[in-house]
Parts: sequence; structure tokens; C-alpha cells
Amino acid sequence: MGSGGALLLLVVGLGALILGAELVVRYGSLLARRLGISPMMIGLTVVSIGTSAPELAVGIDAMSRDSGSLAVGNIAGTNIVNIMLILGLSAAIRAIPFERRTLILDLPAMCLAAVLLLLLSADGQLARWEGIPLTATALIYLILLALWTRREKRSTALQPAPDVETVAAELAGKTTPRRAPEDRSAWWHLLILVAGLVVIVVGADWLVTGATSLALAVGVSDAFIGLTIVAIGTSAPELATTIVSTMRGDRDIAVGNLIGSSMLNLTLILGLPVLIANGSGPIEAHLLSIDVPIMVGLSLLCIPLFLTGKRLSRLEGGLLVAGYAIYLTYLLLART
Repeated sequence: MGSGGALLLLVVGLGALILGAELVVRYGSLLARRLGISPMMIGLTVVSIGTSAPELAVGIDAMSRDSGSLAVGNIAGTNIVNIMLILGLSAAIRAIPFERRTLILDLPAMCLAAVLLLLLSADGQLARWEGIPLTATALIYLILLALWTRREKRSTALQPAPDVETVAAELAGKTTPRRAPEDRSAWWHLLILVAGLVVIVVGADWLVTGATSLALAVGVSDAFIGLTIVAIGTSAPELATTIVSTMRGDRDIAVGNLIGSSMLNLTLILGLPVLIANGSGPIEAHLLSIDVPIMVGLSLLCIPLFLTGKRLSRLEGGLLVAGYAIYLTYLLLART
């Protein structure tokens, strides 16, 4: 396959991943509501899995082809994009105050997961058994997250109800939501959900095939493609969501979930492919000696950045974006 055909296949596969993730999140949420599942569980299951489905599908497909460098490069690159580009750009537009949950639960969990990945991959690969601690860490985090959310929900329920004037004022400023999608049957939502999953699987196959073929055609490594094109592409839903919510002034959940998503990428989204594909296969040395340590260092850098004033200032956000531009320039100059 020539470079032109590989690039076309990569772009089409990337588009399919984004479309499939959108279908899974939207119709999965509608289905959960029809079945009476709580919003908390929707967020912890359908939405989180749906937005991480591109990375998960790429990881499984890449490791099954013995392209562990592409999978690990995608995870490391995605987390670097999440923190430096998406979070940094959001803060550069408007300073980000952090919720208590982000500082106490999400941030420490992300840092621990990053260090865990660095230790497990030190021998140049991820064995199948190493997928167990990665996946177990994700499950523990999700349990703690569910308990935290349940406690917050209980605290909110104990607060006094707002007065009639306040509710009327809030309702007056809102438009009536369209009900057409929610009026459809649960079977319809399930059908579109399954279709979205199929699109994700097919898109992942096209993207991995195109990425590996492009790497061979232009003479760069799987790790480089994973760190750049695939990482930025699979982060597109999070980028769009965070920027839009920033412009609307309602981004607490988006920012918190961005850090939580980075943690899950390092554990569940990497651990499951390792278990399913019977290990990652060999991982390129420079990826483990340079890019993964950069990702770990960046995660640890978030501790003083987040705790100082419990916010990320516009200046700090601008510096993160500039740092990502420098990192991307380094990749282009050093790996091509």
C-alpha cells in the first residue's frame, strides 16, 4: 500500500472512530435513561467507555498485530495531548478552578497509574499478567469514584430545595429540549448503540492498518505515528467537548473527566488489550526511555500546578500549550 492509500485509510478510520464514539455515547445514554439507569452510572459506564472506545479499539487491534509500540505510543501521546494541549488550551482561554474530587481522587490516581505503567514496562514490553494490576487499578478507581459520586449526590439531596422564584427564573432561561430522540423505543437506541460499536471496531482496524502502512511508507516508526496522528485523532472528542464547554462557561465535569480519562487510559484502556492480546509484544526503546517518562513527568508536574491556588491560570495554560508545541516539534525533527 502506497503512502497516499495509507493516509486515506488512516483518515477514514479516524473519522469512523469519532463517529462511532459519538453514536455510542449519545444513544447509550438515551438507552440507559429509557431503562431507568441513574445518571451517575451512565457517566461511569456508557459515557466513559464510549469516549475511551477509540483508544481501546486501537490498543486491542494494534497488540493483536504485535504492534505494541503503536498502542503504548497512542496512550502516552493521548495523555500528553489531554494535559498539555486540551487542558492547557482550555486554561489559556479561561482560568480553571479545580473541584475537590479532581484534587483528592483523580489527580493522585492519574499520577499513580503513570508511575505504575513506567515500572511495568521497564523491561521493554507488557506481559499478559501485567494487564491484571493495570485493570485492577482501574476497577478500584471506578469504585472509589462511584462512592464519591454517591456521597455527593446524598449531600445534594439533603440541601434545602430552591424556592419557586429561583426555579421559575432558571426555567425561563432555558429552551425546551427536543424530545424526538428520546421518544424512540429502547430497541432503536440499542440498535444504534451496536452500530456505533461496529463502526468503532471497523474504524480501529482501518486506522491501525493505515497508520502502520504509512509508517513503513514514509520511514517512521509505529511509536511516532501513535504519539502524533493517532493520539491527536483519538483525543478529538475530548478536545471538542472541553473547548465547547469552556466557551459556554460550564466545564467542571469536562475538566474533571479529562483527568479521570487520562487515568483510565493508563490502566483499563491499556490493561484490557494486554490481557486480550496475550501481551503487548516488544515496545520501542526510545518510547520507553523518552516519551513515557515525559508523560509520567508531566503527570507529576500537575500536582504543584493544580494545588497552587487550586486552579490552573491562563499563563500556566499558555505555557502548557507552548510546551506541547515544543514537544511536537521535537517529535517531527527527531523521528523523521
